[in-house]
Amino acid sequence: MSAPEAAVLARRPATERPAHRDPNVLRWLAAYVASLLGDTVYFVALSWAATQSGGPSQVGLVLAIGAVPRAVLMLGGGVVADRLGPRRVVIGSDLVRCVVILAAAGLLAFTAPGLWALAAIALVFGAVDALFMPAVGALPPRITAPGQLARVQGMRGMASRTALIAGAPLGGMAVAFGGSAAAFAVAGAFFAGSLALLLAVRVAPLPTDAIGEAVTGKAATTPWRDLADGLRYIRRHRLLAPLVVAMAVGELGFTGPMNVGLALLVQERGWGASGLGWIIAGFGLGAGGAALLVAVRRRLGRAGLLFSCFMAAGAVAVAALAYVPTLAAAVAAGVAVGLTAGLSGTLNNALIQTEADPAHLGRVTSVAMLFTVGTAPLAYPLTGAAVGVWGPAPVFAASAAVIVTGAAIGLLTPPLRRAELPS
Repeated sequence: MSAPEAAVLARRPATERPAHRDPNVLRWLAAYVASLLGDTVYFVALSWAATQSGGPSQVGLVLAIGAVPRAVLMLGGGVVADRLGPRRVVIGSDLVRCVVILAAAGLLAFTAPGLWALAAIALVFGAVDALFMPAVGALPPRITAPGQLARVQGMRGMASRTALIAGAPLGGMAVAFGGSAAAFAVAGAFFAGSLALLLAVRVAPLPTDAIGEAVTGKAATTPWRDLADGLRYIRRHRLLAPLVVAMAVGELGFTGPMNVGLALLVQERGWGASGLGWIIAGFGLGAGGAALLVAVRRRLGRAGLLFSCFMAAGAVAVAALAYVPTLAAAVAAGVAVGLTAGLSGTLNNALIQTEADPAHLGRVTSVAMLFTVGTAPLAYPLTGAAVGVWGPAPVFAASAAVIVTGAAIGLLTPPLRRAELPS
């Protein structure tokens, strides 16, 4: 029996409890929601504080400073999660974020800090995020049975949509009633609540392999060796390697048109800000429906094949956005994009957490997140420049072709095409 198979059997309970009825999973989910709410309120508070201290270019600089360490340190965050354990890392990350954000609230309450202070806050927050994100992604296999991972990912998707929808208005209300200091205090309170819930989450220990040595690997290794080992593990894995590549290619084609091109498309069509809001709402509705579908179903068969098929269908929906003649049709296309992207993303996460050896899961998660929140946004300036030269329709079509390439990688790779989730 291989080490990953032994790991799966070792963490499978005698009687599998449905994730939506498991208090341990629900505590983790509530902690995740509180953390996401804190993230969103923090972003609103930081943006508003920056606007009070500088012009548009300075605001962009402060926000970019927070994004850079998150992308640069993401792989290191996966190494830390695997070396120290994901529970310890997420608790430490939430503690640091809570302290930093509450300190920022106190600073803003008594003084008007310059941009350098806001940039320092953003820098620390981005660096801590690079630790938190891989670790929180590596926790589900430690708190539930393998057969519940797809359902957990669906519940996580629903929680993410809810937190993102509710977080921005909460941040805006806090700014309106008490300024940036109040908004930072609200964000800190959410992180404190997340920390309290995480302390109550029970995490299963790593199993041991047949030799009796911990699956976490060699006792005397350096972080650099652990990082190289994680990258080699992904490269040599018959399923994870094509899965990560397919996901990265698809994300590269998806991010630009949906985050930059959509606003430019709406502007060209004359649909106005309300039109953009309706399309984004349609996307959120579709993504929420996808999360709900996966959460309520016990299992999705042919997960690898469905992952690629939903990605290909999403490419068609992305292209349709630029060619439909009316706003109503564009909203319907937005719903289709959200539904297909939500399903393919949920299946991608479930396959990663099912297939990855627990000892490498933090590093595998960090690589996947690097392409999602790190390198994919590099398509933003390219998309904007391309739309300025050729217009939205050709750019959306080219982006759809990139997404189809990612789907083709999955369909043409037998181990990925035949991949199944545990029943």
